[in-house]
Amino acid sequence: MVSLLEQLRQFTIVVADTGDIQAIEKFTPRDATTNPSLITAAAQMPQYHQIVDETLLKAKADAGSGASDKEIANLAFNRLAVSFGQRILDIIPGRVSTEVDARLSYDTEATIATARNIIDQYAKLGISPDRVLIKIASTWEGIKAAEILEKEGIHCNLTLLFGVHQAIACAEAGVTLISPFVGRILDWYKKETGRESYPPHEDPGVVSVTQIYNYYKKFGYQTEVMGASFRNIGEITELAGCDLLTISPQLLTQLDSTDADLPRKLDPAMAATMDIETIPMDEAAFRAMHKADRMATEKLDEGIKGFSKALETLEDFLSIRLAQLTQGEIMITHARDDLFKAYDLDGDGFITREEWLGTDAVFDALDSDHDGKLSVHEIGVGLGATFQLA
Repeated sequence: MVSLLEQLRQFTIVVADTGDIQAIEKFTPRDATTNPSLITAAAQMPQYHQIVDETLLKAKADAGSGASDKEIANLAFNRLAVSFGQRILDIIPGRVSTEVDARLSYDTEATIATARNIIDQYAKLGISPDRVLIKIASTWEGIKAAEILEKEGIHCNLTLLFGVHQAIACAEAGVTLISPFVGRILDWYKKETGRESYPPHEDPGVVSVTQIYNYYKKFGYQTEVMGASFRNIGEITELAGCDLLTISPQLLTQLDSTDADLPRKLDPAMAATMDIETIPMDEAAFRAMHKADRMATEKLDEGIKGFSKALETLEDFLSIRLAQLTQGEIMITHARDDLFKAYDLDGDGFITREEWLGTDAVFDALDSDHDGKLSVHEIGVGLGATFQLA
């Protein structure tokens, strides 16, 4: 019997949702995607310390003597994302997604400037723009930035996408690829309805991506659909045939070790025969539909906050590491405690997955006892994998 992963690859491009270069080497996906949470998780692995340290020290030298550790850490993040991207592109044949600072999600001009800077960094390494996707949140402002960038030959991956209105606006803007978040949609509906689970074909995230895929294929849009943020392999198998699926190493392992028949569920020929009405889209329609879609509104807002907080976590991580590199071993208990308080929103002494807000990679790495919440000790030990905490 052939594994689910091998069958999936027959009609869907498999993308690795990780910054761990060794995991990418193991699964040999065509494309890969990263974000601050994934880079933070990877940066804590001993095999990547040299990349982190070299990037930090170079950023400090370039920033000048007047720059603060936080400013240097922000500069280093952008360079670190490109450094990991470069190493990933040495392994995979396709593209890597590199994320624009989520704090710029409602600033079209700043998003454009940051995207151009990322592409320039890759160019200096001899990497063609065709091998890079600029990852931008699917706000109206982000979509408009992507429209301009695409006309310049800078290809974009629009993320944090939860509603069909976002998908249609992206397609009409000529965006290269979208990443609808399957698992996060499921999370919202489970919380809203009180249901513990959905069968895969009724999973609200699966239903949403299926609707988007069929709409695109019915009307001939060239924008690719890449399902993302999966909670289980049932969501993945129900989307077999989607253009791309970005999958965590844990779920890739499950797919690779499971032998069962995998029928194709999404097919452009089938979509072409469906009775689907066009939905006109401009800024007024986008904002009206977004306001009416409480799930999309809440999840987009939550996602931007989560991605922003993940970046702040990485900047804190880099700031502490920079201080250690330049000042020797230092007392960083206060830094650990400040970081913990920033996430412990209700002050109960634990950080839940919901409070964490960001992607699961770092949370899972820090949750050493796997109880679904983080203690100040786990934060200290986890982030102390690189530093010695007092």
